[in-house]
Amino acid sequence: MSQKKSVLFQQLLPVIKQYQQSGFTHERIVELLKDQHDLNLVTVKTFKSYLYRYAKVNPAMSKNTATLQSMPTSREIKKSSKLEHVCYDIRGPVLRAANEMEEQGHKIIKLNIGNPAPFGFEAPQEIINDVALNLPNAIGYVDSKGIFPARKAICQYYQQKGILNMHVNDVYIGNGVSELIVMAMQGLLDDGDEMLIPMPDYPLWTAAVNLSGGTAIHYKCDEENSWYPDIADIESKITSNTRGIVIINPNNPTGSVYPRHVLEQIVALAKKYDLILFADEIYDKIVYDGIEHVSVASLAGDQLCISFNGLSKAYRIAGFRSGWMAITGDKSRAADYIEGLDMLASMRLCANVQAQYAIQTALGGYQSINDLIRPGGRLYEQRNIAWEMLNEIPGVSCVKPEGAMYCFPRLDPNIYPIEDDEKLMLDLLRAEKVLLVQGTGFNWPTPDHFRVVFLPAENELREAIGRLGRFLANRR
Repeated sequence: MSQKKSVLFQQLLPVIKQYQQSGFTHERIVELLKDQHDLNLVTVKTFKSYLYRYAKVNPAMSKNTATLQSMPTSREIKKSSKLEHVCYDIRGPVLRAANEMEEQGHKIIKLNIGNPAPFGFEAPQEIINDVALNLPNAIGYVDSKGIFPARKAICQYYQQKGILNMHVNDVYIGNGVSELIVMAMQGLLDDGDEMLIPMPDYPLWTAAVNLSGGTAIHYKCDEENSWYPDIADIESKITSNTRGIVIINPNNPTGSVYPRHVLEQIVALAKKYDLILFADEIYDKIVYDGIEHVSVASLAGDQLCISFNGLSKAYRIAGFRSGWMAITGDKSRAADYIEGLDMLASMRLCANVQAQYAIQTALGGYQSINDLIRPGGRLYEQRNIAWEMLNEIPGVSCVKPEGAMYCFPRLDPNIYPIEDDEKLMLDLLRAEKVLLVQGTGFNWPTPDHFRVVFLPAENELREAIGRLGRFLANRR
């Protein structure tokens, strides 16, 4: 190697080290040195020989190079450290145990997940027909935010709710709400940032915050007050690092529907401390007893609010993965954040196109969900059955759900001194073949709650809760 190349090589050693740490092959490093740094080493052999020559005079580089060259080819592949505090127990160890039991021939009654289709809730036929009709139009990529007719229909849906400060370009269609929650957190949070999340919560919110480098700070929801958020507790946990407040309404897992005055107080806090409002409203059409659902964005005015919704629950097409998020409020100060969201949306090209053709038909057509939530409707009646049967079990109490498709009952710790609620759910599964999710899986701090999905047909629902009562009788 010439003297000129030798000097340039030594100058570029920090860059070469970064390439090595990034896992680039020697062949790729040689290409990068030529293309980006005007250093033509011609062959990998020349590159490696000079590495070894340099290693003799620099112990630090020697250690790095030796490690690189002697790295075993069968080393253990570990998950990223970013996943250390990420969990989703709804599909965790208890479900895996249930799947193993099913493989062994056991029949499991599953009350663990809000997936309407397996329980006989049919999707509206006109949605299926329109998606099928538009399959030829759904073959290629579309706008990264989604097709125009679907986004226009979403805007009109919010206009009917009194939310007028929204444009088609403020709507992002995603592969379900879950993808968009992760996108919203990744686009916003830096290490050390905090997000206020209800306790209990839908655990994806906590997982998405942690995955994005932020810290989930859980505020209390008061079981003695219909599971409404504790406003004083929210304010006590706001710091200079707080970026936003998450509102899950109707709530999963409690079934609580927050009244207007509670939401107004949360909005007031967001304005006082300049926080973004994140409103998860996927169950907004599943409310009982004539209770009104109020969208946060309708109260937020100019305060930045990101609302999440979709077709999985009310329209019973969870497998389509069709959801959206919509930005309202003063967007001028959020231009950089919105640019980040645009980039993240573009990186995944677009959401699945077939399901986007379901949105306009769903929002504009006959709302069959109303037949299910009124007295005599299947969801309404099964909500009542689950709530009544749970409260009949000694030592179990349950606040009556006002919305969604879940109960979140409490076990009296004086009667059931449970230390590990995941183990309790595993014991129930093995003894009675009933699958539930423990309360700590929803970031509830004590092992004294669990979630019941009341989607199974009435006879199966009664059977499952009956088995639960029998199991708990042996624990008293």
